[in-house]
Amino acid sequence: MKKIYAFDFDGTLTTKDTLIEFIRFTKGSRQMFLGFLLFSPILILMKTHLYPNEKAKQKIFSFFFKGIRIDDFNTLCTRFAQQNKHLLRPAGEEKVRKVIEEQNVIVLIISASIDNWVRPFFDGIDDKIKILGTQIEVKENYLTGRFTTKNCYGQEKVNRLLALYPHREAYDLIAFGDSKGDKELLDFADKGYYKPFRNKKRDAKK
Repeated sequence: MKKIYAFDFDGTLTTKDTLIEFIRFTKGSRQMFLGFLLFSPILILMKTHLYPNEKAKQKIFSFFFKGIRIDDFNTLCTRFAQQNKHLLRPAGEEKVRKVIEEQNVIVLIISASIDNWVRPFFDGIDDKIKILGTQIEVKENYLTGRFTTKNCYGQEKVNRLLALYPHREAYDLIAFGDSKGDKELLDFADKGYYKPFRNKKRDAKK
């Protein structure tokens, strides 16, 4: 039977949230801080479940990146990945590289992050991996600041997977996640692994 390996990205394969790190990389810490300060009322409401996660994320993304040429944005994404490989957890990266060599498997990265900066982290093996992330709208070669898909979070992760592979009985699903945004995917899987690539000794001290 075919196997599908589905990996969350932020926090599972990486040590940090890459949206925050990407903003810091492209705009600098000061501008990032001022931007998040501006949106702090919305972020507080989001944390208390009084404002949708998806809308908050899109407002922040639009604030920082609306109006950028898509070619320039993709160049930034590639540079970000190249200069931040240290964000990948070694055990997670090793697992991805190992499973893509198996026979009759599909490897997915299912992430709330934007496809454009997730894919370059897997340069060299990206042709063997499908990236299912939050996708951005581009019109006349410029970012509009809007998303063309739902934020790939929670149930949307399962929805995106089923849109590509609807015959659930035809494959075994092995999923890896680290947060409440991965709960539905982990529950849907035949085998679900929560925070699997952490340094156990280090994490035990936290």
